[in-house]
Amino acid sequence: MATATVEDEKAYPEMIMAAIAALGDADKSAISDHIESNRRDLPPDHASLLATHLDRLTESGELLLVADKYSKPGAARSQAPAKRGRGRPPKPKPEVPSGSELPSPRPRGRPPKPKDPLAAAVAKAAAGFPRARGRPPKAEKAAGSTAGGAVVVGVKRGRGRPPKVKPALVAEAV
Repeated sequence: MATATVEDEKAYPEMIMAAIAALGDADKSAISDHIESNRRDLPPDHASLLATHLDRLTESGELLLVADKYSKPGAARSQAPAKRGRGRPPKPKPEVPSGSELPSPRPRGRPPKPKDPLAAAVAKAAAGFPRARGRPPKAEKAAGSTAGGAVVVGVKRGRGRPPKVKPALVAEAV
């Protein structure tokens, strides 16, 4: 009787691998059901033996456990969905026909300042003289006249509104 349990224990890895080959990715209960349907002479502690052998096979690397499903190492990598990274996925790049050149990508950020200051000055002079900073001076002050047209030299205006100009009295010539 002791030889029968030793043979059963040696046969468990083979039965597990056959069940995974037949089912593909399968969980523990599916593997157990497959083994029970194919073999009738299983020991009473079948569930614990199956769990022990599945743990041994995953620790040795013969099986992979992904999302509570057991699979063979080569098949799991090709069938497992790729995990998506964090953030928004990149935009799809347009397909470029073969033989054409890609345009050079525009660099990011502000363009660098010119290295030669003399070249920048020559370029400005060629475009015209730059304006001076601030508000331009009034043309009337430069001519020395006021808004009314009368020339007043050396008289400083006082504060407030100036008084009304009264017409000069005309002497009657009777």
